Amino acid sequence: MNTSDAPLENIKETILKSTKVWDWPVRISHWAIALSVLMCYGTAEYGWLDMQWHFYFGYSVLCLTVFRLLWGIFGSEHARFSDFVRGPGTIIQYLRGKLPIRLGHNPLGALSVILLLALLLAQSISGLFNSDDIMWYGPFNESVSAKVADFMSDVHERGENLLLLAIGLHIAAIAFHLLVKRENLITPMLTGRTQSDQPDARWVPIWRAVLLFAIVVTALWALITFWPKPELLY
Repeated sequence: MNTSDAPLENIKETILKSTKVWDWPVRISHWAIALSVLMCYGTAEYGWLDMQWHFYFGYSVLCLTVFRLLWGIFGSEHARFSDFVRGPGTIIQYLRGKLPIRLGHNPLGALSVILLLALLLAQSISGLFNSDDIMWYGPFNESVSAKVADFMSDVHERGENLLLLAIGLHIAAIAFHLLVKRENLITPMLTGRTQSDQPDARWVPIWRAVLLFAIVVTALWALITFWPKPELLY
């Protein structure tokens, strides 16, 4: 049987190649956030380490999340929000199967990315103002009013459950793609490559990511270090 008689699926398989999709900054920040969130949960709920480590991992989540937001503006092709964030019309078209397959996040997956980043940002920022009212206090807790501190504490407590729910949905979506659609989303997030007939993603120089992350870490350190401290009453 010649090539023209072969099924269309077999023809497509012959032209697939290893294609660049996710750059190093996307992959590292993705797995680093996952590990940091896991450790935040473990230190708070199960006492895996001294509670001080909960703050360290919380700082890590905040820096990585802010970096990922910046990388969504200044990063590589498929890391940018402009590449995958779409309106309701495009999402409906995707659900109806009327959009061509493309590299990067699909329009529905984009909603998951935005939701997770928003929850991570809210959770890590609120933690800066949170306390257990006994031993552990966030770096900004005593510098704000009790009303603000209580509000942030409530955001932190409720945000934990919302974040866990969003993570659960994220994992379920990955499992659905793997088991039902036979689409492996895990390997590309490890290797940066996928099998595709499309051109390689355009990656920007790695130094840009190093510079952005250094700026984010320095900014958080300066904010915590120089944030106005409450006056002592004795």
